[in-house]
Amino acid sequence: MNNQEVIAALKGKLVISCQALPGEPLYTEAGGIMPLMAYAAELAGASGIRCNSVRDINEIRAKVKLPTIGIIKQDYLDSPIYITPTFEEVSTLVQTGTEIIALDYTDRIHPNNVKREELFHQIKQAYPNQLLMADISNFEEAKAAVEIGFDFVGTTLNGYVGDEKTEGPNFDLVSRIVKELDCRCIAEGRIHEPSQARKMLELGAFAVVVGGAITRPLEIASRFIKEINKDR
Repeated sequence: MNNQEVIAALKGKLVISCQALPGEPLYTEAGGIMPLMAYAAELAGASGIRCNSVRDINEIRAKVKLPTIGIIKQDYLDSPIYITPTFEEVSTLVQTGTEIIALDYTDRIHPNNVKREELFHQIKQAYPNQLLMADISNFEEAKAAVEIGFDFVGTTLNGYVGDEKTEGPNFDLVSRIVKELDCRCIAEGRIHEPSQARKMLELGAFAVVVGGAITRPLEIASRFIKEINKDR
């Protein structure tokens, strides 16, 4: 797919996040589980997959024909940012062929004291045709991402960075981004019900990413147990 075909394929559709980190029930050293999740998502009618790590991205791309949003989660001692934090992770992701690369674009300093604007310009200079998604936590960060030239803005980190948090998905944030900014807003974060995903699209979101409600059985089971045990 070329960039315009990728954009067209995702518009108004569902992207499913297929990720498992060490210590989680679906993580194995050998891999092989996330491609099956992605295949199930493809059979169900999803239009894209968000995935983490070179291994999983390569395995998923070999299994399904859907466009991928690739990330690398990497911890650094000198920065709290862990979603594709440096140019090194971006360069590694480019080699996988992932159609979209997502990175943290919150208002925090990246590793090695690199400002977010510096990182963006470095990426665009090296890979001018690579589609990029900004993972943001609030409206001001979304505005900065749009102004600098990201192809997509995702509400991925809302509620996980800073104080702005809602019990469920943040409809107000998505609505404001759609109304006030000229961008492709991808709604992501705490979307647990099909009706919530639909509402995001009705508000004008370009696409919706859902992960935990579909591909994380521990989280799904925990929500059932919590509700069953409520007030007992």
